[in-house]
Amino acid sequence: MSIPETPMPATTREIHLASRPSGRPVPDNFRLVAAPVQELKSGQILVRNQYMSVDPYMRGRMNDTKSYSAPFRLDAALDGGAAGEVIASRSDAHKVGDVVVHQLGWRDHAVVDATAATVVPKGLAPTPAFLGALGMTGLTAYAGLLKVAGFKEGDVVFVSGAAGAVGSMVGQIAKAIGAGKVIGSAGSADKVARLLDLGFDAAFNYNDAPVLEQLRQAAGDSGIDVYFDNVGGDHLEAALDTLTVGGRVAMCGAIAQYNSTEPPAAPRNLAVAIGKQLTLRGFLVGGQRAHAAEFRERMAAWLADGTVRYDETIVDGLENAPQAFIDLLDGANTGKMLVRL
Repeated sequence: MSIPETPMPATTREIHLASRPSGRPVPDNFRLVAAPVQELKSGQILVRNQYMSVDPYMRGRMNDTKSYSAPFRLDAALDGGAAGEVIASRSDAHKVGDVVVHQLGWRDHAVVDATAATVVPKGLAPTPAFLGALGMTGLTAYAGLLKVAGFKEGDVVFVSGAAGAVGSMVGQIAKAIGAGKVIGSAGSADKVARLLDLGFDAAFNYNDAPVLEQLRQAAGDSGIDVYFDNVGGDHLEAALDTLTVGGRVAMCGAIAQYNSTEPPAAPRNLAVAIGKQLTLRGFLVGGQRAHAAEFRERMAAWLADGTVRYDETIVDGLENAPQAFIDLLDGANTGKMLVRL
């Protein structure tokens, strides 16, 4: 039995970028506005968003600078990962009632080209997981560790920002496929305890003492073979000192400097990469889509048997999305930061 279409709403709510942040974003950089809902064209669907993702990379898009992704426009809706229910469709590939993932978050309703929406399989996992563990977050962790860093069984792995959405996945994936040791850094005692609960062999609070000192103690004489970098700065500097000859670095993020208005003070020891013959490789998840099917199959199995677990920090209400994003940059989340709409 088909589900009837919901009447098209005349307006919806959107979060616009009101001004470009200088340093740390503040609520005044954002504006909640009412916007008309456009009539559907052939090949489009109307989605009532249920969850949206806020992610660190969005901070860079708030600057008017050339980068790998176009900057957000002023006085226009922001965008990003979202999941929701199709409530009207002019697409043969999508029916009313389907739950889809797409990239038009930061609004209650989205008119989406059908080719840009992926139907979520029923019964595999709760909807929010497709923005996190089974979505781009999980793929980032999986491909970054295995395909970019070239993880090998027995490797000692260090993950910075390890209590975040990507970092927590990296550590658990490494354990699942035979890491010799997994070390994580996080910003509070509670987060350190959670990492140990998730199976990390060692974890430390980077606020307690210099990162290099704590990393050396956790790694011991063997050092580390792989560094998955979500933080940059002093974490990257410490990892370079601790990596073994032939060590590999997957450069995923540099959240330590996203709000900075000054050049980063570290790393000051990049030259050690020469003598140690290190590989430092930056990557974007968009370039790893060829591994998506392999990732989904393995991750679904790990989630089903409890090998991998995931955390979510959920904030309610579109109007609270800007504060959720600001809190994310301040490290207030454990696991994936989501806004429930």
